[in-house]
Amino acid sequence: MKIFVAGFHHETNTFAPSPADWDAFTCGAGYPAYARGSAMLQAMLPTNSGLGGFSHAATDFGWTLVPSVWAGAMPSNRVTTDAFERICTEIIEDLQRSNFDAIYLDLHGAGVAECADDAEGELLARVRAVVGTQMPIVASLDLHANVTERMLRLATAMTAYRTYPHVDMRDTGVRAAQMLARRLSAPARAMHAERVPFLLPLNAQCTLMQPAQSIIELIAQLEAQHDVELNFAMGFSAADFAECGPVLFGYGPDAATARDAVRRVHHEVAVARRADWKMALLTPQAAVESAIALALRASAPVVIADTQDNPGAGGDSNTTGLLRALLAADAAGRLAGQVALGLLFDPDAARAACAAGVGATLSLSLGRAVPTWDGTFTEPPVRADVKVLAVSDGVVAMHGPMTAGATMRLGASACVEVQGIRVLLSSAKAQMLDLDLYRYLGVEPTQMKLLVNKSSVHFRAAFAPIASTILVAKAPGPMAADPGDLPWTKLPSNIAVRP
Repeated sequence: MKIFVAGFHHETNTFAPSPADWDAFTCGAGYPAYARGSAMLQAMLPTNSGLGGFSHAATDFGWTLVPSVWAGAMPSNRVTTDAFERICTEIIEDLQRSNFDAIYLDLHGAGVAECADDAEGELLARVRAVVGTQMPIVASLDLHANVTERMLRLATAMTAYRTYPHVDMRDTGVRAAQMLARRLSAPARAMHAERVPFLLPLNAQCTLMQPAQSIIELIAQLEAQHDVELNFAMGFSAADFAECGPVLFGYGPDAATARDAVRRVHHEVAVARRADWKMALLTPQAAVESAIALALRASAPVVIADTQDNPGAGGDSNTTGLLRALLAADAAGRLAGQVALGLLFDPDAARAACAAGVGATLSLSLGRAVPTWDGTFTEPPVRADVKVLAVSDGVVAMHGPMTAGATMRLGASACVEVQGIRVLLSSAKAQMLDLDLYRYLGVEPTQMKLLVNKSSVHFRAAFAPIASTILVAKAPGPMAADPGDLPWTKLPSNIAVRP
């Protein structure tokens, strides 16, 4: 068997300030850089990714992979028409000149392009136009996928991550391979899908907490008891298009079995546990004061999530709300200088600090004032005299639960001290989801009293084991922690913006 493989990942926040242009896909940063042909397999094989897991399983099945394109960019506003057309064109060109028996696509599932609200559905339609209706197409999806009717109709089967933080991306690729193998030998499987009638806040989707944890456990129980393959795509609640939101879908030996299993989970999500999806958030000032009080008597770090500036959800990782709250509270003075914040995306400041060198003192402007969805701007940059503590070229080998085997390329980077607070500066956007992203600039996170991470949930995979307490702060930023705050224009009236 020859299996055509390709990948396209973009999580689109249509309310975010920056689009995903061609450079966003070619630069790398938090994703492997754009690659085509054998180079894409070399880049993806060692990573915790759907494509990495599928490739490993393909060896066990004796399949030969026909590699096409890997394209991934950090979450942001829409994928530009230019970038989307380049990606699609190269995949279609490879389809037209290759011989293969089936297709595997490593997709995110929450992409919006300037030319297509349902980017993955559009890509699948173009693929189907080349290969016809009978070719098996199996896809893996992110847990945050906004699964559309078009995607469900055009794909033979799809399967989504079951963890957030996403520590099972590779496992999901293996599962996709198993689903494809089943369909190659006995392709007839009935599909059923049910849309959840409300949006889920991003922070509430964490599968380390309730109710998400028990929903995933229920899915596993039903799969073990019945001949079904179930999925809970929780949706990315910042994409303003008609099919944004959570979807439960699954496959079974017949329509009744698939329908009953999906409806059992749907009832748990949308009826029995609906009230449990709500989550309390702290102001920056309240989060910092609570964190300091806790840290003074804790033996392990307190972590604050700067969730609304999460670059893994459309933020640019450059707002200063939490930094200003730390300075106003004299956090470093009260915690003996054991306070760090990262990563702050500021190429100008990072390059200036690198040029000055370790030990230098210089005046810098840190961060940016960026527009948010309601037309207001976040706090202005912090202007301060800083001391350079460490510099780096930004090439970081990763070893954490989500990222083991991957390499991030963050460009010129520096750790600077601002009134005793260690601020980690980078020249590329990446959310603080791994201990290595502190360590590469000389900060040992386990030795800090207080850490501020520009992330929503992914950081928990690496930081929950070392943290005494985790708090979530709602500082002004481009990624709404509460989808009810956003000015929706395309969401249907029967979909509530809050649970």
